[in-house]
Amino acid sequence: MSELSKIFGSKVFNDAVMRERLPKTAYQALKNTIENNLSLNKEIAEVVASAMKDWAIEQGATHYSHWFQPMTGLTAEKHDSFISPTSDGRVILEFSGKELIKGEPDASSFPNGGIRATFEARGYTAWDCTSPAFVKNDTLCIPTAFCSYTGEALDKKTPLLRSMDALNKQGMRVLKALGNTTSKKVIPFVGPEQEYFLIDNEVYKARQDLIFTGRTLFGAKPPKGQEMEDQYYASIKTRVMAYMKDLDFELWRLGIPAKTRHNEAAPSQHEVAPIYNTSNVATDQNQLLMETMKNVAARHGFACLLHEKPFAGVNGSGKHNNWSVGTDDGINLFSPGREPHKNELFLLMLACVIKTIDVYGDILRASAANPGNDHRLGANEAPPAIISIFLGEQLTSIVEQILERGEVTDCAQSARMQLGASTLPSFRKDLSDRNRTSPFAFTGNKFEFRMVGSSVSIADANFILNTAFAEILSEVADRLEASKDVKCEVKAITHDFLKDHSRIIFNGDNYTEEWVKEAERRGLPNARNMVDAVKVITTPKSIDLFTKHGVFTERELHSRYEILLENYIKTIHIEATTAIAMVRREIIPAVIRFTTEVATSYNEIKATGLPLSTSTQEELLSQISSLLASANEKVNSLEAALAKLDGQDIEAKAEGYRDSVFAMLNQLRNDVDKLETLVDKEFWPLPTYAEMLFGVD
Repeated sequence: MSELSKIFGSKVFNDAVMRERLPKTAYQALKNTIENNLSLNKEIAEVVASAMKDWAIEQGATHYSHWFQPMTGLTAEKHDSFISPTSDGRVILEFSGKELIKGEPDASSFPNGGIRATFEARGYTAWDCTSPAFVKNDTLCIPTAFCSYTGEALDKKTPLLRSMDALNKQGMRVLKALGNTTSKKVIPFVGPEQEYFLIDNEVYKARQDLIFTGRTLFGAKPPKGQEMEDQYYASIKTRVMAYMKDLDFELWRLGIPAKTRHNEAAPSQHEVAPIYNTSNVATDQNQLLMETMKNVAARHGFACLLHEKPFAGVNGSGKHNNWSVGTDDGINLFSPGREPHKNELFLLMLACVIKTIDVYGDILRASAANPGNDHRLGANEAPPAIISIFLGEQLTSIVEQILERGEVTDCAQSARMQLGASTLPSFRKDLSDRNRTSPFAFTGNKFEFRMVGSSVSIADANFILNTAFAEILSEVADRLEASKDVKCEVKAITHDFLKDHSRIIFNGDNYTEEWVKEAERRGLPNARNMVDAVKVITTPKSIDLFTKHGVFTERELHSRYEILLENYIKTIHIEATTAIAMVRREIIPAVIRFTTEVATSYNEIKATGLPLSTSTQEELLSQISSLLASANEKVNSLEAALAKLDGQDIEAKAEGYRDSVFAMLNQLRNDVDKLETLVDKEFWPLPTYAEMLFGVD
């Protein structure tokens, strides 16, 4: 345990390191900046930079980098060495406060949605002092925000930090109106669970589709998938366990509190989950987690797949975003306590969340929109595209009583679980079951948003949740501040919100077709694909929400909408061109070689003149020839469709890729997958699903 304590955070310039290395006045000034959202003093920045440099060099660092999160969804870094030449031909090691605070990457080379022209290159990175710096690959990485020369946000971090400010402002208004005089800050917290696949690196390298798109564009269903349900929580294989141990070690060194590891439902699928942190730190850590997962996988001969649906026919991967809101002095606003029916603050916050999700569920749905998730949402492995809230039996009963009688007179208490064997312990069971089909579920003292895709940043989901919740809290604060009887007003607000927005509550099976029909009857939106889902970003409702709270300007919102559509188009285009290349250069030649051998065998039998049956060869050749011709025709049609869409405006182009190219890829896949089942495995050019999903020993 002592060894673990030494390892954890050893590569992080965290609070303990700052307390040890900074002068007391500088440390207190930096802490005051972080805790009270103040501007950083330049003199203090110089002191911090010097201490940070000395610490990083002791950790083996030779370079520093402003580490940021552009709209690619990945992270970016440009390395500069600490060395500075002297007049006598030597070097000294320098790192100034100015270099700590500000960097200047090229803003036109990252996705910007038209904010920056190619010739307008300048952009800035600005130090986020609330997220600790760390050393990675002998480089001091400084978490930063990224903006254009004209000040628009070009990253995931900036709107997230802005949303945290908005939530803090409105949350503190509510708490002060309720008489809270001790809390100084309202903070959103997140604990993201991360699902992923591990396959052998050799089979990965033999699949162009995995390399270029992250998912298999072709692949016949193997004899066994996940139907036996024997992978979930199963004993972890030796090689995978070695990887997980190494991964934990690397994550712990980087201060990422990886807590849980286990096998997931699909073959070769796994999960890692950390402990909670503030929204911006949790987001940084999740980005670093995904990068570390891939790097460690390579050391163990694996490829780590983060695509939402790398394999058809088995579960894809998500990222459960466990979101809660608390205060700097330890109050969890979503904690019901032992007697939730008497906890007026909790009931008020619950009603606020219900209204938040009902009013802004369509915008939250957009945060989970990416091309990979279009294969996953609603596929009986993930929540559908309809946003609803699961509360469980106890809270649902409380809500119903408030709506029926205006007060709660009966609150269910947890029962004891008796397992019937004297040697087994008796324990209290939870007040309600879990609902794994719900997209937004209350899970004790937090809400679990289960829609987020495994490959994407959690920043989008969280700045939307934070901003939307802040807007509802601002309405509450307005009413409380104007009220002469705050206690009565709290009850009135709670009742009003529940009465007007309870349509969003659903505790049943979200996978059923009946729920789809019921949701439509309730008027809940159902954006079934990314192109439809992201349209809400530029609606007046969205613009009003984000501009009011200073999270986005209208121009920034239009920029992000354009970037998302560009990403969709480019992703499907890469998939289409990869499929065309694989069919023409790998699959068709392999099938022709096989059919040539079968035909040669057929002709040799015929040439003997003996009464031997050739019906099997004839049938096989006929089937394969028909499928081969069909596949070739679909490749030609797919190529023509791409050419036809070229030059259209971005919205029409995105809709064309959704309606035609996406469907044509699936049709081509059907032919190729049938060919795989007919062609001798010695001729088939691609590693099969059986090899990829069950090849790890």
